[in-house]
Amino acid sequence: MVSRGTGAGRVKGARRPEVRLPPLEAFGGGELEPDGDYDGLEFPEKDLAGQDGAGARFMDCALRGCALDETRLHHARFLDSVLTGVRGVGTDLAESTLRDVELVDARLGGVQLHGAALERVVIRGGKIDYLNLRTAVLRDVVFEGCVLVEPDFGGARLERVEFVDCALKGVDLTAATLKDVDLRGAVSLEIARGVDRLAGAVISPSQLLDLAPVLAAEVGIRVE
Repeated sequence: MVSRGTGAGRVKGARRPEVRLPPLEAFGGGELEPDGDYDGLEFPEKDLAGQDGAGARFMDCALRGCALDETRLHHARFLDSVLTGVRGVGTDLAESTLRDVELVDARLGGVQLHGAALERVVIRGGKIDYLNLRTAVLRDVVFEGCVLVEPDFGGARLERVEFVDCALKGVDLTAATLKDVDLRGAVSLEIARGVDRLAGAVISPSQLLDLAPVLAAEVGIRVE
């Protein structure tokens, strides 16, 4: 674990996943099954739209270029796995567990991750619209080079979370709890709600200037 900055600006860095996939077998076809057990499998360009994999476990798996429109993965577990180029709208990952996972170049919209647990996760590249992480727990998570449009962290707990070269648009931090959250690497930072929850985060001087109108409004300062 790395601490960045000095003095009051010191923040503990996130521990990144070290995913080393074994030789994989191709998924044999058919549909996902609720509470299914998938171990050491590759899902290449599979259309999983509308399928029900609620409660399933994915261990040492790779999902590459899969369609996840309205795929039901409620309470699923992704462990030591890689998801590359997945796409879809309305994917249901509510109350799921992602541990030691890399999500790369995703194109997703309206993803439901409320109540989920993310630990040692990297989300790199791609664009995610309306990401719902309400009441989720994020520990050692890195958002890198991605675009997040109106992500909802309402009531979530974020610890050792980094935003690197990310664009954050319309963020909702209502009732969120932040600890060792590093926002300095964000290329844009727009907070729509919950700016009062930034205690426990580190921002840059330029970001402070950008947020000044929102902070002033929060404490009732009129600027003329």
